[in-house]
Amino acid sequence: MSGRKIHADDTPVPVLSPGRGRTKIGRLWTYVRDDRPAGIDTAPAVWFAYSADRKGEHPRKHLNNFRGVLQADAYAGFGHLYTAGSIQEAACMAHARRKLHDIHEIHPSPITTEALDRIGALYGIESLHRWFELKLATLSAKSDTAAAIRYSLSRWRALTRYVDDGLIEIDNSSAERALRAVALGRRNYLFAGADSGGERAAAIYSLVGSAKLNGIDPELYLRSVLTRIADHPINRIDDLLPWNIQIDTIKA
Repeated sequence: MSGRKIHADDTPVPVLSPGRGRTKIGRLWTYVRDDRPAGIDTAPAVWFAYSADRKGEHPRKHLNNFRGVLQADAYAGFGHLYTAGSIQEAACMAHARRKLHDIHEIHPSPITTEALDRIGALYGIESLHRWFELKLATLSAKSDTAAAIRYSLSRWRALTRYVDDGLIEIDNSSAERALRAVALGRRNYLFAGADSGGERAAAIYSLVGSAKLNGIDPELYLRSVLTRIADHPINRIDDLLPWNIQIDTIKA
């Protein structure tokens, strides 16, 4: 949370609902700090948090002490974070492109084709906004393509914030990559046993994800930590973080 930019995303996770004989849907939130694309060598890290629902109060609590740029999708629960001005919104061009791409896969048209080409040509970003406006006027207001274009136009300042700040990226891929492990896990463990299980899963995903971001094999990292943790001084727990731990202890 001390960084100037954080990527955020969330994903559903089935959780056993005691006494009901079925599962409910909890959420795993991910927050990623990785400034390596901007040439900054601060160690990357990812933090997962679990909540029993998707209310906007959860990211507000998670990001209570954060000040900087939040790169995320257009989830309405993030909206209130930007009103005070201490957190600036940076949107995800990949989300804007995906809406057009999904339509193009089903009903390709000259507009969707050119939209995808223009998004791909980053040097032409200044002309894309005007082109979107012109094409929007030729479409039915109720069409899916018009809705996809309005998605981009309504978030244009956030979508192009990366042009003015080299630390900001064009999309939110860092957070989406962090969530891939969750998607894989859902196919294997099916559901968490309780809300407490979701919280433990978030803690494990945080450690495993941060180890991977720092180029450390997660199994070797966890083995090293579990071997040392019982005798390790509590006031030096930071020594065991993935970006601080000694590589030779991991390989032992």
